[in-house]
Amino acid sequence: MTRPVRARPPRAGDPYGVGAVGSWIAPVASLVGLLIVAIVTLNLLNGELPLGGGSGSNGDGNGNGGPARTAAPSGVVIVPDEATFDGSIVYAKGGSIFIQVDDGTTQLTDSGGDSMPSWSPDGEWVFYIKTTFERGYWPVRGRPARYDIEVPELMRVRSDGSAEPESLLSGAFKEGKYNWSFWMRQPVLAPDGRTVALVTDSPNPEESNVVLQFFDIETGEFTPVDVPDNGVLGHQDPIWRHDAKFLLYVLNGRDGSTGAPVIVRYETASGGRKVLTSGGYLQPSFSPDGRYIAATRTTSRGSDVVILDGATGGELLRVTSDDASFAPTWSPAGDGIAFLHLEGQTVDLRLARLGGSAPRWMVDEIVNLTEVSGLDPVSRPDWFIPADQLPATPPPPSAAPSSAAGSPSPAP
Repeated sequence: MTRPVRARPPRAGDPYGVGAVGSWIAPVASLVGLLIVAIVTLNLLNGELPLGGGSGSNGDGNGNGGPARTAAPSGVVIVPDEATFDGSIVYAKGGSIFIQVDDGTTQLTDSGGDSMPSWSPDGEWVFYIKTTFERGYWPVRGRPARYDIEVPELMRVRSDGSAEPESLLSGAFKEGKYNWSFWMRQPVLAPDGRTVALVTDSPNPEESNVVLQFFDIETGEFTPVDVPDNGVLGHQDPIWRHDAKFLLYVLNGRDGSTGAPVIVRYETASGGRKVLTSGGYLQPSFSPDGRYIAATRTTSRGSDVVILDGATGGELLRVTSDDASFAPTWSPAGDGIAFLHLEGQTVDLRLARLGGSAPRWMVDEIVNLTEVSGLDPVSRPDWFIPADQLPATPPPPSAAPSSAAGSPSPAP
């Protein structure tokens, strides 16, 4: 349950309350700065994630200390010839939203402040957060002062670009002569077409942490979800199952000086919840049948993409082992997982093609979907394939093997 935090003023630039009170830092020019922002805002606090790991922060991608790679300029995404896949993947770069198919990209927005895109279940819309920088006026320790703040808007835009982006809600917050903003992050639309799950400290950032809430597009009202939070650390990474029976989110926590985020499964009908993982797992993505979860596993060395059992949280497959991969999204066809990867100081999109069958997959190959493109590390990608392009009948679940370590669980 959300608890008031009245002793602490609202923090437009610090949603999890881990920084000093004061003016918001101006947009960071370097990708290193963006990655630091990603670490803070996503609570990737487990050691060096994602700055440490196999690629080397000043090398040529293999730890040899070669020349640093230079990302493509704003508005440009480099798609290599090997980038073939079904459907469309949406992601953010440089404050704009892009949609990629295997033969190229389309820039969907260009405001300079757009991030965290996700598909509507029917593929007609892309939901995202647009951020603008404004001047705030707020009392801190009894003394009013002016601050540079960022004001989010919940937006949606037609995925074919046929209409201008539409604002659904502004995060501007006013109280008497003062103005501030509440946070909105990571919006995902439910299959009902009207309920958006996101993390926010709406409606009053003085009285809420950044926690899981549902926003009704038709009524314009928020409904806080009655689940525990760990104070200012709050929640992140909501994602619906295809039938909306369950929703996954991350409960942020700490173990001493390190982060300890866990993935929680929330049952929408009953309000029941189950903690699926130990500390160190975040950014979940359901498999198309809802039986498995791709997630980011964090350690003191960095982060990797793994597949978990959707009922028990047990780890079934380590998809990557480079300590520099994160933010997975599962193909709606079930045959691959796209994810972000850090090489040098540049974030790109990669695809792990899966072979075999659940729960005994193997990674056939990992291919680059973008090259030196500098994607937004805070914005996890999302994948859509039209229903008429999906396999006619999903393959049946494999029989449970005798080994407990590889046994699948029945679908909940």
